[in-house]
Amino acid sequence: MLAAVLSAVHRTGGRIQDQRVVVYGAGSAGIGIANAIRDTMVEEGLSREEASRRFWCLGSRGLIVEGMPVRDFQAPYARSLDEVAGWGDERGRIDLASTVQHAQPTILIGTSAQPGSFTREIIEDMQQHAPEPIILALSNPTVLAEATPHDLLDWTGGMALIATGSPFEPVERGGMQFEIAQANNALVFPGLGLGVAVCKASRVSDSMIIAAARAVASLTFDDKRPGASLLPSIDQLRLVSATVALAVVQCAQEEGLAQVEITDPVQAVYDSMWKPEYAKIVL
Repeated sequence: MLAAVLSAVHRTGGRIQDQRVVVYGAGSAGIGIANAIRDTMVEEGLSREEASRRFWCLGSRGLIVEGMPVRDFQAPYARSLDEVAGWGDERGRIDLASTVQHAQPTILIGTSAQPGSFTREIIEDMQQHAPEPIILALSNPTVLAEATPHDLLDWTGGMALIATGSPFEPVERGGMQFEIAQANNALVFPGLGLGVAVCKASRVSDSMIIAAARAVASLTFDDKRPGASLLPSIDQLRLVSATVALAVVQCAQEEGLAQVEITDPVQAVYDSMWKPEYAKIVL
């Protein structure tokens, strides 16, 4: 997920620390995603408080605001009552449409399991201030996605940068094929584990996870094809895993978490990779 966000931000020419993020579905998954993006913003120079102020998170009661009963992990993202005065309906509940209208996000993340909740009106409103809106409809299975890639591309004139939680077929539009990135942990976890094993890291730090996501995203930076996926194909998993492992080893070394000295990380990662070679059986 973080890799898809980094790839999309790079494609817009923006900076991660300048993004405004709405998370629709502020459970453990949604807040976990917010935390990962926030920590990356902090690495790029924002304070933790400044980074947290760039998120608007909605749960079952709408936008999380001060004074609302929340769980501990949601509390850092509660918005002040002064900020949101006038945003709510007659009951004071602030829904997704109102949040998008007032917060003007550049990134919209769905972890709500509410199919169709990213409506045409909401997306068109978002695009008024984000010409290339970054939209991650991550709920799965497919039938629970907040919107389909086909609709998102139709509503934004092909400008939306999309990642999903479930696999979707490419979308044909205007003679162009748009490849839809699936935010799949398989692109990160094998390489993360490999890197940890290579350097015998004492623990996995947040910075190592961010380094892994950056490594995945970097593999798409040179792909200038219109409609190209935000993430590399799962068919490139060995290349992706090796790239991630190298980034993890280097990060662990910089943080003093590597428990073995590695003078040639590239060779060390290569030597540690399993190779599907089987002895020939003669009957």
